[in-house]
Amino acid sequence: MRRRVASHIEGVPAGGETESAATYVPERPTLPRLRKAAAGCRGCHLWERGTQTVFGEGARDAGVMLVGEQPGDQEDLAGKPFVGPAGRILDQALEEAGIDRRHAYVTNVVKHFKWQPRGKRRIHQKPSWSEMVACQPWLEAELEVVEPDVVVCLGATAAQALIGRDFRVSRQRGELVDSPLARYVLATVHPSSILRQRDDASREAEYAAFVEDLRVVPPLLNGRSP
Repeated sequence: MRRRVASHIEGVPAGGETESAATYVPERPTLPRLRKAAAGCRGCHLWERGTQTVFGEGARDAGVMLVGEQPGDQEDLAGKPFVGPAGRILDQALEEAGIDRRHAYVTNVVKHFKWQPRGKRRIHQKPSWSEMVACQPWLEAELEVVEPDVVVCLGATAAQALIGRDFRVSRQRGELVDSPLARYVLATVHPSSILRQRDDASREAEYAAFVEDLRVVPPLLNGRSP
C-alpha cells in the first residue's frame, strides 16, 4: 500500500485541480523504473528550469531514508542528491553517527532545482507548497519500494511536508514522532544550515548537535546494517 505523504497537506485543491507527478509514476515500481520515469516528469513547471530530475539514490533495502528539501546547484548539474557542500557535511555526520551512507537512501521532497539568477550564479529558492504536492507521488513511491525502518527529515521544509505543517524543527529536532511513513520518523536540521552559521564556533556547535540527532538512528534499525 502506498504511503500517503500528503495526508498532512492542507489547503490543496482537490479533484485534480493541481499539477501532479502521479501520472508519471509506473505501476509495480522498482527504483530503476522510478528513476527512468522521473527523468521525463513534467508534473509541475520546475522541469523547465532544472537541468535534470535529481532522483533519490541508495540501497533498495536501506534501513534509513534521509529526505531533504530539493537538489541544489551542484546536485542539479550532477543529477545526484547531496553531492555538494551540504552533502559532504551529511556524509561526515553520518559516519560520525555510525550510519553507513552505502546502506542509506537519500532523496528530496522536490526533485528539480528551483532557482533564480543573481549575476552568473543560480540562487536557491524555497519550493512552494503546490510544487511539493505535485512532486509528492515520487516520494510516496520511494517509500513504498524501500520500506525504511527510519525516515529522517532534513530541514523544516521536509519536516513540514512529511510530518505536518505545525512541526517545528527548532523545538522538536531529534524526537521520534508518530507517523504512517515508517516505524520511526524524526527530523533534524538540513546540513546546509550548518554552512550558513555566522562563525566557526556556531558551525561547530550546530554540527555537533546534528550528529547527536543522527545518533538516534542506528539503535532503531531492526537488525539492518546502519
